[in-house]
Amino acid sequence: MSDLTFAVADARAEPYAAAPTLMLRLAINEGGGEAIQAIALRTQIMIEPRRRHYTTAEEERLLELFGEPQRWGDTLQTLLWTHSSLIVPSFRERIEVDMPLACTYDFEVASSKFFHALEDGEIPLLLLFSGTVFAHGPSGLRVDQVPWHKEAAYRLPVSVWRALMDQYFPGSAWIRMRNETFDALHSFRGRNALPTWDQTIEELLQRAGERKPA
Repeated sequence: MSDLTFAVADARAEPYAAAPTLMLRLAINEGGGEAIQAIALRTQIMIEPRRRHYTTAEEERLLELFGEPQRWGDTLQTLLWTHSSLIVPSFRERIEVDMPLACTYDFEVASSKFFHALEDGEIPLLLLFSGTVFAHGPSGLRVDQVPWHKEAAYRLPVSVWRALMDQYFPGSAWIRMRNETFDALHSFRGRNALPTWDQTIEELLQRAGERKPA
């Protein structure tokens, strides 16, 4: 069986993708001296919220996701972020490949809520690997499975995530609502001659007493 180890060397926002895409630079080492022909690699990426400290402001923004901080001993659980599939080309001993992760800024998604709540620091990730390895051994081509215990931890800088979102949604956030809610909001905007959606929401917040007039 091939002796594979995995690590994340770096992360960056992909500047030329059609949709928000984060690139993880994945380093793969083979310690058994075999020539790897290819790996059909599957990866499950998890978020480990317990592995970082939170400011008071971050705790407030995470209230919807995890509840009151005094309950976090029970509610601060590992979150599934996304999956990735990747064909790793042939190599011997070591290779680095880009793993693209399609990202969303939809605030109905738990990972987006978590990322947006963070001011600075790092996002603790855990990558769990599986898949099929095609290798050349002493007796010819051999097909193995990536062992289920293969994993890699990585601390993604919050600044990288923010750079990615600023690239696609500069100075803004994205929310989803039902058609009926949008129609009512659109009608309210028209009746009050409000020129932008920002001003429409501001007006509603002021009427609800949540914000003082500018």
